[in-house]
Amino acid sequence: MSLIEVRDLVAAFEKHLATFGTLDICINNAGISTPLRFDKDDTDGSKSWKHTINVDLIAVIEGTQLAIKAMKAKQKPGVIINMGSAAGLYPMPIDPIYAASKGGVILFTRSLAYYRRQGIRINVLCPEFIKTDLAEAIDASILQSIGGYMSMDMLIKGAFELITDEKKAGACLWITNRRGLEYWPTPMEETKYLVASSSRKRPSFKVSSKIELPQSFEKIIVHALSHNFRNATRIVRTSLKLPIGPHQVLLKIIYAGVNASDVNFSSGRYFSGGSPKLPFDAGFEGVGLIAAVGESVKNLEVGTPAAVMTFGAYSEYMIVSSKHVLPVPRPDPEVVAMLTSGLTALIALEKAGQMKSGETVLVTAAAGGTGQFAVQLAKLAGNKVIATCGGSEKAKLLKELGVDRVIDYKSENIKTVLKKEFPKGVNIIYESVGGQMFDMCLNALAVYGRLIVIGMISQYQGEKGWEPAKYPGLCEKILAKSQTVAGFFLVQYSQLWKQNLDKLFNLYSLGKLKVGIDQKKFIGLNAVADAVEYLHSGKSTGKVVVCIDPAFEQKTSRL
Repeated sequence: MSLIEVRDLVAAFEKHLATFGTLDICINNAGISTPLRFDKDDTDGSKSWKHTINVDLIAVIEGTQLAIKAMKAKQKPGVIINMGSAAGLYPMPIDPIYAASKGGVILFTRSLAYYRRQGIRINVLCPEFIKTDLAEAIDASILQSIGGYMSMDMLIKGAFELITDEKKAGACLWITNRRGLEYWPTPMEETKYLVASSSRKRPSFKVSSKIELPQSFEKIIVHALSHNFRNATRIVRTSLKLPIGPHQVLLKIIYAGVNASDVNFSSGRYFSGGSPKLPFDAGFEGVGLIAAVGESVKNLEVGTPAAVMTFGAYSEYMIVSSKHVLPVPRPDPEVVAMLTSGLTALIALEKAGQMKSGETVLVTAAAGGTGQFAVQLAKLAGNKVIATCGGSEKAKLLKELGVDRVIDYKSENIKTVLKKEFPKGVNIIYESVGGQMFDMCLNALAVYGRLIVIGMISQYQGEKGWEPAKYPGLCEKILAKSQTVAGFFLVQYSQLWKQNLDKLFNLYSLGKLKVGIDQKKFIGLNAVADAVEYLHSGKSTGKVVVCIDPAFEQKTSRL
């Protein structure tokens, strides 16, 4: 860069600080192509390839340095995103100077990860071609080979991810039409050049080098059997007994998931062999950080994010067997949604529903915690998807998730729509409502159709609790059309949890799977009963989650 250009850049930063007083987020975006082909350039390069390097690389370095100085001067955390390009990750014969500049931006940025220790996270964003004046010069055959222009929405999504994810420092986010959002290098590639400092696997996430353990903690217990969760439960304080057993893990719970079946659990329905012994701990699922490990636990470390799907998650801390601990990339609400809700949808459709492509799939209560996963997984498998819901906001969400036909039962008759628009019936039905909805779905099932029963929420909270329903003529109906009615209970598929949780998170990381979290905030154990009742009110959209540790949420959302 020339001295004049450097002065202009300095002036821009000074103007910003004078106007706003601080700098929280800086995006260094510079990109021009080389006006002359490298093999045709007979000049000294000062107006061609040297100028490209000055703009695409040197200016980004200068901007990064100015942003760091501004953030350090105010002693506030900040995020810097440098705009790289997919052209910096693979060869670009049409403009090698542009590729070299962007490749320089990528390695320059990744080498600055250590600034995280000073509260500054510096990352690089590498999209493929977006329709701009610069990209319109690209040959059409090249664009076609990579799936055409990338949408601006994907670029914005990638930028927000790097801004909000506090564990990303020195990260390179590659965005393509073919693979969605993908970090480079992959863990497998990193192992080729990183030398481990220890034989044990390093944790992927730590809030601090040490988690302070309390002498006691609070949890929710069921003290009386009732389908009324509020009446059945209470919060108690219990001492934290250390050391824990040799094969145990102490997990600090940050987020816990709310499920329709919480009321079945509090009424004692999930215990075989008669009434359970009171009291017992409540809550099915949670994510958090490993706070301590037993002396025989070798594959898990303190500070590592982890999930559990075992009774007792409505608690500030849980002591569980290490075999029940599922390491996860981040302790986020979205991961909670992937546990009971996401795994139920994925495993039920693939195992109980034997889902293939080219079929018609109906999902009831589709805007709920598990329904949102079912509609997307059915679409990703190449199927036509019908979804039922109650209300225009839920219908809007389902359309955004790619549902082909949304039936809002508040404005349309489900039975009429199915009979008129799908006269040959539906191949797979993912059903969680029960009662009249089950009857309607059974009548809408096609020849060879599969109806998967994953719940019956409409029957969970009657005056007497869950009353078993009678279905006269069921055998005759399914026999006449070679149909299958399959029950699905996630507990009986525990051997598939880990591999399918990895699959869900991979789809989410690539931008192929959206995870909807209900926007109503529930903070602390005192809010759990409110959250359970809210879910059963029918007003929720997406997964209902309780933040057990509000201090953690405030820390991670300060930007």
